[in-house]
Amino acid sequence: MESLSEKYARLKSMLYDFNSLIVAYSGGVDSALLLRVAYEVLGSKVLAVTADSPSVPRREIAEAQRLAKSIGARHLVMPTEEIQDSHYVANSANRCYFCKRELYSKLAEIARRERIRYIANGTNVDDLGDWRPGLQAAAEYQVVSPLKEAGFTKADVRTLAKRLHLEVWDKPASPCLASRIPYGQTVTPRKLAAVEAAEDYLRSLGLVELRVRHFGKKARIETRKPDFSLVEQNYSQISQRFRMIGFEEIELTEFKSGALNAILKLSTDDAD
Repeated sequence: MESLSEKYARLKSMLYDFNSLIVAYSGGVDSALLLRVAYEVLGSKVLAVTADSPSVPRREIAEAQRLAKSIGARHLVMPTEEIQDSHYVANSANRCYFCKRELYSKLAEIARRERIRYIANGTNVDDLGDWRPGLQAAAEYQVVSPLKEAGFTKADVRTLAKRLHLEVWDKPASPCLASRIPYGQTVTPRKLAAVEAAEDYLRSLGLVELRVRHFGKKARIETRKPDFSLVEQNYSQISQRFRMIGFEEIELTEFKSGALNAILKLSTDDAD
């Protein structure tokens, strides 16, 4: 089995061969590690670009900016307009494709302007086992995935990120706010804002790993079982705040990453 040091060496060699690079940078551990290593290899010839739209929490953009600054890399926050795409708004199971198509088309424009040949994302080997229609858009725009090509698993990413003293090495996955809206229910700025406000409030109470799923007037809070007591202790305040946001009913369940994708898979299996 190949060691992490060998994968790290291969990653640096690949990045060196690119000569210049745009990193599609969300501030999560995968893209942060890629940016950190790319900056180590390419210096000023790497540009981190973060998408800014209603589906991206304000706190995530602020954290991405702070982390890019600590790495030392050039960083650009770029507005994207997937919310103007009726296919995205319709929120079918391949919603992510339309979001990533918007992202990569904008990155391609920047690449042409900056005369940068390659665009890279933070896809790792483990991502290939989940439902990720955004990978189709990556293929269409010839986006490279250095972590995947170097053989990095998610565990490898976290281990190397910790070794390189990246503070986000143990950061939980944080998909876009649209992922909190069930497939088939339209994505609107109002719903996205409601989810963001609800999650921000819960984080202010001390919750870390959570989702607030938007089911119309009902909010489903998903968090780890050890944190159930924190929600229960603050239920009165949470209920009051959620009503102000627009939710009339609250449901509490255990957090499971990719829950909506799991529902999608079950539906597909049933159809077979």
